Amino acid sequence: MHKTSGNTSYSHIIKYTGLFGGVQFLTILLGIVRNKLVAMLLGPSGMGLVSLFNSTTKMMSDATGLGIQTSGVRNMSDAYQNGDKKQMAHTVKLIRSWSIVTAIIGTVLCIILSPFLNNWTFSWGNHTLHYVLLSPVIGLTAITGGEMAVMKGTRQLKSLASISVFHVLLALLISVPLYFYLGESGIIPSLVLMALTLMVLTIAYSWRMFPLRLSFGKSFLHEGWGMIRLGVGFVVALLMGSLAEFVIRSFLNNNGSLEILGLYNAGYMISMTYGGMVFAAMETDYFPRISAVNDDNRSFNLLVNKQIEVSLLIVAPLLVMLIIFLPILVPLLFSGRFVGVVPMVQVSVLALYMRAIKLPLSYIPLAKGDSLFYLFIEGFYAVGIIIMSIIGFNMWGLFGTGVALAVMSVVDFIMLAACMRVKYGFKFSTRVMNMAARQLPIGLLAYALSWMEESILYYTLGLILAGISAFLSFQSLKKKTRLMQYLKQRFH
Repeated sequence: MHKTSGNTSYSHIIKYTGLFGGVQFLTILLGIVRNKLVAMLLGPSGMGLVSLFNSTTKMMSDATGLGIQTSGVRNMSDAYQNGDKKQMAHTVKLIRSWSIVTAIIGTVLCIILSPFLNNWTFSWGNHTLHYVLLSPVIGLTAITGGEMAVMKGTRQLKSLASISVFHVLLALLISVPLYFYLGESGIIPSLVLMALTLMVLTIAYSWRMFPLRLSFGKSFLHEGWGMIRLGVGFVVALLMGSLAEFVIRSFLNNNGSLEILGLYNAGYMISMTYGGMVFAAMETDYFPRISAVNDDNRSFNLLVNKQIEVSLLIVAPLLVMLIIFLPILVPLLFSGRFVGVVPMVQVSVLALYMRAIKLPLSYIPLAKGDSLFYLFIEGFYAVGIIIMSIIGFNMWGLFGTGVALAVMSVVDFIMLAACMRVKYGFKFSTRVMNMAARQLPIGLLAYALSWMEESILYYTLGLILAGISAFLSFQSLKKKTRLMQYLKQRFH
């Protein structure tokens, strides 16, 4: 029997949030170099094209993957928690077999639907062949997702961290030469090779733990039904999220321009990907742990509140710094042609405060196996963000899409908090509410500074706010963990 008591401690959460936050930081540094070079080589229009292809393949992967990358984690986590090696080996076979099936289905469907994808995505040119050539990405992603589920469910967290670092390094080495020599013609081979690289890296680690075994016998459908039933609810929710991104990007491409889309994609990448690097530990470490205690309401509530606390404490000072230094960061991350995206990113960063609180909540239905309710909450957000993004863009252009992200995050949080309270009896701890009451106003003040024109005063006040936020977080972490002893040991 694997012990879980230690897994609910602040120290455990901080350790693995730090591990994956650190890995994300390293991968983002490498990604920054890659994106900087890609932005210089392709410009906003080229990055817009990459964004369209990525969002379309993600939508197809989500639609055909049956949610195995998530439901498989829950199944593996249960077997691992019980210490049943025979059941673990059987679950691995089941996950891998279904991953192969979904890989074949996804690849074939992408080829069949390529003319429709072309018509839905582009208002110019014929890109049908491009989608046909991208079809292997769907299959490779499905196999990778299955192996990732096995590794997450068995807590192979350091291996997952290594895969993340190696993949982004290889992506840099693959994509930049292709874009340098082929320009926009290098986009398709680059995306295929990066998907292949991630799959090879993942199976290299996963197959060492569990050698390749498949099972397509009579029990294949029957035994996989529980996993697929949960996964289908998840996949529909994922599909709605991917579809929302697809609709928004297609809208911007058709009603704005490919350059506007490239700017939006850069802004979204900075705020939601770079700014959200601390949340990398959520799916990798938090979801298996919360699944393991889903029947114990007291431990369940305690774990969710602790995860919110740690996420907010770590992310708050980083978000203040991000808001303040975006006018400097954007030209460094991309190029001078992307400075127009700064106002959009500064307001959208406010959404990450809400995300730190609401993301742990959104995993509760999945941990409880309630796929229909998870489908509802994800559908609510998908529909809301499409409507608000269209309204925001029509009213204020690119800046309006950032306002849409910030406003929708608040609306979504209110809905989530109410639903989790009524359906699962979850309530926020006093510590979480006090912490939010201290950190959220600092973020709002930092954003208010972005309207100042006096640069010296702007950066001076911004640094003061960042210092206050960091001090509050450090004091809280020091009280909850052996942080000072750990730091002293590291320095010695």
